[in-house]
Amino acid sequence: MEGDKYLQEFLVDTSMFNSIVLGHLLPSSWWVTLPHFLQTWLRNYIAGTLLYFISGFLWCFYIYYLKRNVYVPKDTIPSNRAMLLQIYVAMKAMPCYTLLPTVSEYMIENGWTKCFSSISEIGWFAYIIYFLIYLVIVEFGIYWMHRELHDIKPLYKYLHATHHIYNKQNTLSPFAGLAFHPIDGILQALPHVIALFLVPTHFRSHVALLFIEAIWTANIHDCIHANLWPVMGAGYHTIHHTTYKHNYGHYTIWMDWMLGTLRDPEDDSCQRAQKVR
Repeated sequence: MEGDKYLQEFLVDTSMFNSIVLGHLLPSSWWVTLPHFLQTWLRNYIAGTLLYFISGFLWCFYIYYLKRNVYVPKDTIPSNRAMLLQIYVAMKAMPCYTLLPTVSEYMIENGWTKCFSSISEIGWFAYIIYFLIYLVIVEFGIYWMHRELHDIKPLYKYLHATHHIYNKQNTLSPFAGLAFHPIDGILQALPHVIALFLVPTHFRSHVALLFIEAIWTANIHDCIHANLWPVMGAGYHTIHHTTYKHNYGHYTIWMDWMLGTLRDPEDDSCQRAQKVR
């Protein structure tokens, strides 16, 4: 009984999220009679879509128009056609993408994971330690998932190649961040869910991180090198899109550094300058 009562806290949270998003954006007659799982998926789909468009449009408006020629040279700004194609690919995949957090929430609600409801249950010190371990697992998992999507030829041909048609600076934009084959996108986000079975994880932090992925992937596809060590920023990821065999990491450069796949944008710029001379 105590276990059921505790799991009810997760259900209360997900129901609250559903009410906030769906209650403000849809007539109640459209969603209140749906099963809880479908309500959760619909909420994730709407929230994910809004986050993708709002972050993408604001990012593009800032770097391509307000700061035109400041961050990105005029001749490397992607065409509207390229960005519309990226949006089309991302929106085709969005129903599948948002199924992953829906399934993870279902597993959490049923007590299949190591999730906990409140930080007060373990204290801030333990929360920070567990959170860092979670991020290490995610970084390790995404690195290897991404690398295998390149190294295993059928996976690259049928899944990951969809994303790598954007292989020049003038074809990359924040909208490319979610322009994947749906199975590819799910595989690369899967370490977030696997981590739930390996380390105690704060439920709301897990949900937040899954949606922050939309903003993070927009950031690493804008081709702007922030040079903020050890962050795997857009400068590193642009190299990945042009060489196909470097910089597989997600948040940081550490996995690439340890496994010999790191290529630094600063070194890359120096080499290009020497060739020009």
